[in-house]
Amino acid sequence: MDSSIRIKEERISPEEYIDFLKRTDLGSQYPKERFEERISKLVGNVTVSLAARNEDGLLVGVLFGLTDYVYWLYITDLGVDRAYERQGIGSRLMKTAHDIAGGEKDIAVYLIANENAVPFYEKLGMKRADDVMQYNHIEWTEFTVQ
Repeated sequence: MDSSIRIKEERISPEEYIDFLKRTDLGSQYPKERFEERISKLVGNVTVSLAARNEDGLLVGVLFGLTDYVYWLYITDLGVDRAYERQGIGSRLMKTAHDIAGGEKDIAVYLIANENAVPFYEKLGMKRADDVMQYNHIEWTEFTVQ
């Protein structure tokens, strides 16, 4: 684990987050429609906003989540710069977010995992769930942030 990586609660600008998305695999999870407008709302409205930065201040990891601080935490975004993967940053972001929301004894964590990320979440002790309901009637053209 790289101890020079610092994690803290921080609001990230839409521009910095979009730049970060280019260096991660998260950039393919968003629809093309109104992308920049939606990212602006996202970074401004999540209840948990964590930034992992290297010693030069470069954003190398992000976790966004929504929580009621009582029962649940929903992770909307968790990503690590490709050049910083496999250094424990994602695990540290998850633990920090869980602690902020109220801790693992009280807070259940939910998320929608990219298929490639399933092994990471399983390593954290998460399990697939079948009881999720969905209402999805939004415009959604897949693309990758570049």
